Amino acid sequence: MSQATDLFNAVAPLAARPFGRPIWTPGLFAAASWAAAALVTVTLPNVIAFGSDELFALITGLVAIVFATLAVARPSRGRLRETLDLYGPWFIAVGVWLTLWELTTAKTGWLPKPFFSAPTGLLHVYVTDWDRLLYCIAYSLRLWGLGFGIGAVVGYVAGVALGWSKAFAYWGMPILKLIGPVPATAWIPVTFYFFPTTFDASVFIVALGSGIPVTILTSSGIADVNPVYYDVGRNLGARPWYLITRIAIPSALPHTFVGLFMGLYYSIAVLVVAEMLGAKYGLGWYIQFQTNYSGYANVYATIVIMALLCAGLVKLLFMARDRMLGWQKGFI
Repeated sequence: MSQATDLFNAVAPLAARPFGRPIWTPGLFAAASWAAAALVTVTLPNVIAFGSDELFALITGLVAIVFATLAVARPSRGRLRETLDLYGPWFIAVGVWLTLWELTTAKTGWLPKPFFSAPTGLLHVYVTDWDRLLYCIAYSLRLWGLGFGIGAVVGYVAGVALGWSKAFAYWGMPILKLIGPVPATAWIPVTFYFFPTTFDASVFIVALGSGIPVTILTSSGIADVNPVYYDVGRNLGARPWYLITRIAIPSALPHTFVGLFMGLYYSIAVLVVAEMLGAKYGLGWYIQFQTNYSGYANVYATIVIMALLCAGLVKLLFMARDRMLGWQKGFI
């Protein structure tokens, strides 16, 4: 249980339920903060109208009811209980943030339009422009998936070769040191000349952005393997291919995943820039298009989507890492 949750439990009285379990106190505060966002939205007049006020109030009100229900019907144990205890203060903070956000934009105009948008404005974008946003999401995921996949595979193979083969490292490492520090976006003018379409050029830029960190970290992991492991394998009759696949590569996997995480973040940043400059669709193109017409609510709504997509991809990569490196638990 977090320190913030302990503080709430110490300050607020714990009302006993008929079943003998205490109320989840942070849930009551979370319900109050989300209910405040709903009340502010429907009761105070708008200085600046953004649309979808009723829908926003309905959603925040329903969330408040869910938190109030969880506060009363708090599970006694299990994963849900741990999640509620861990993120309880965050649930409160998000409700307070939404309330203050709505107050400072739509209700008072302290943060003026078009440079700032209320949460109702972002919701209105999702309601009115959901079809184009979905198409842009699909386009960006296809572009990123191809680029990141190609970059990760090529970078991994190159990293293993650089870390294992001295001859390959003699020729390849100087090239990597020359290209690595250069931002991938700097190659955009060249790629637009050599590739037939802007989509192909964007895939190459994303692959370059994701492949270089994977190459560097994988080669470092291969080179850092304890030579004693190789000596033991050779004494037992292991051939070079066995040493690479059973000793070098498994030992370097932690480094490889660090490179994958770095490549993921960098490739998404490169993806947005590439779409802004040459793509006809995608989230980066959508941001550029809306910025030209001062559609900042659309821009902020797209940024939220990109943040959620990036968080989801990172979560998937963490799951893959935990599954592939499960053998290390209790070993290192």
